[in-house]
Amino acid sequence: MITVQNLTKRYGDHVAVDDVSFTCRPGQVTGFLGPNGAGKSTTMRIIAGLTPATSGVAHLYGVDYRTIPNPATQVGVLLDASAQHAGRTGAEILRLAAMTMGINRDRVDEMLEMVSLTPEEAGRRVRNYSLGMRQRLGIAAALLGDPKVLILDEPANGLDPAGIHWMRTLLRDYADRGGTVLLSSHLLHEIEIIADDIVVIGNGRIVAQGTKAELLAGAGSRVHSLDDEALLRALTAAQIIARPHASGGLDVDAEPVEVGRAAAAVGVVLTELRPADGAQLEAMFLQLTSDTQREQPTLEGALR
Repeated sequence: MITVQNLTKRYGDHVAVDDVSFTCRPGQVTGFLGPNGAGKSTTMRIIAGLTPATSGVAHLYGVDYRTIPNPATQVGVLLDASAQHAGRTGAEILRLAAMTMGINRDRVDEMLEMVSLTPEEAGRRVRNYSLGMRQRLGIAAALLGDPKVLILDEPANGLDPAGIHWMRTLLRDYADRGGTVLLSSHLLHEIEIIADDIVVIGNGRIVAQGTKAELLAGAGSRVHSLDDEALLRALTAAQIIARPHASGGLDVDAEPVEVGRAAAAVGVVLTELRPADGAQLEAMFLQLTSDTQREQPTLEGALR
């Protein structure tokens, strides 16, 4: 379990993390979302004992990371896949880590096989690894000590679709066996698939948190009809926000039952009506972090 309470980190006059509190539960994957510079990485570094907090606490099963004996056997951490000794081979990095932790070297071969690094790749120097291979090596290092907690910052960077599917399966299995996972990612669709709980941060403050079902409830609908223009007029008259979707149909900021009621009132035949699926998390994220986004769309930019 990870418990963060009233965590604050200041760098001079800049407040990077501002009174942040949340909990990551055993057996659950917690997705940690926020725009660039929102405070995600700083929060994770504080939890992992790499950055001291200005105030507040971050505990792993009730204790500070820095007080845990042989911490890598309790907490697996991957914050930067590129922060590995470029002159060593992947196998050497894992063997040195195993020696430091005092665990059997057979575990190294198990982890290399688990993350699908071949013997030839494991014998290659890390400077010659792709980013995806470095991510796999970093995940192997994080899991080497068979920890109860995983803290992963953007672990899907550099992975191809098959690699992302592999990672998703790996983390789901880990959580299902009782492990605690804190996962930061900019791939919102992947978070929507794998996360049980979601924490959203913006400008250093928590702007939303809860179970995925709670946060995505009421996130909108996708609808197709025989007359989308008439349906759009009916929804607008009912003070329901709707907009055309690029692939046809409408995205609607209302529950399906409300959309169906508006369509029935004007006799429009619906051919599809469902929750917004993959668009839900993106819509929620953009709405909650609209004041903290670097890229703000403008009419001038849209017309170019």
